Amino acid sequence: MKFEVTILGSSSATPIFNRNPTSQVLNINERLYLIDCGEGTQQQMLRFDIKASRIDHIVISHLHGDHYLGLVGLLSSMHLNGRKKPLKLVCPEPLKEIIELQLKYSDTELQFPVEYVFTNARQSEIVISNNDVVVETIPLDHRIACTGFLFKEKKRLRKLLKEKIESLDISVAYYSILKKGGDYTDEKGKVYKNEDLTIDSAEPKTYAYCSDTMYNESYFAQIANATLLYHEATFLNDMLDRAVITHHTTALQAGEIALKTNAKKLLIGHFSARYKTLNELLDEAKINFPSTELAIEGKTFFIE
Repeated sequence: MKFEVTILGSSSATPIFNRNPTSQVLNINERLYLIDCGEGTQQQMLRFDIKASRIDHIVISHLHGDHYLGLVGLLSSMHLNGRKKPLKLVCPEPLKEIIELQLKYSDTELQFPVEYVFTNARQSEIVISNNDVVVETIPLDHRIACTGFLFKEKKRLRKLLKEKIESLDISVAYYSILKKGGDYTDEKGKVYKNEDLTIDSAEPKTYAYCSDTMYNESYFAQIANATLLYHEATFLNDMLDRAVITHHTTALQAGEIALKTNAKKLLIGHFSARYKTLNELLDEAKINFPSTELAIEGKTFFIE
């Protein structure tokens, strides 16, 4: 099953000449989930061939502008392009008022329904659940109410061993039972154990998206053992005081968080515009966690 994330924006607060504010597209089994929607997200989607018509879920972490100011424009374009199918928008409750106010004064009535699911920054809740994935909010520690999002792949059914199945001439009617872990009994009453006829599916993968937050161990247990952990790394550690004041994380701390939570791989982003190049941030995170990469715009990371 496809499970990959494409970076559309990796800058914090303000865009700079080669980096846009935060936005990502997660592809899970060909369902697209837009994660945050900073200014310029539409342009980035065009640039990297991400079709807005394929996005049915948008999740917004919090109401600082670099995480949602591109949203009204995106919704308007979906409307102008004739969208009719529903869109699920997971967000802080005040965002509904912000969107409706802008639509009101532009005399725009969206031609597709928006289903709002409001986040709670005080406790984790399931906000999306379908055949592929369960999405939980991650309460974070930022200057305003903020949640990350934990995408957990659902466990797949067991896989049939084709040669064994064919050698026993097992009816197709039995396949569903076998995939769910049941044994097979032939016409003579002989029982064949499930483990001899199937193999277990791969362990479910997880993507933990930790947007804006200062170092706080309160969310570590929830993101433990992530297949891929995205964590903000706004500053180098020589600006730790600034990180604390603004409720952000340093690259060194992001590496420590990945280490302490036993992440398989770390992806850092939300870089301050003060950094024209990013190698220092990468090197600093790698001090604690060598398996770290930069959230480079346009790059797709496979979660495996």
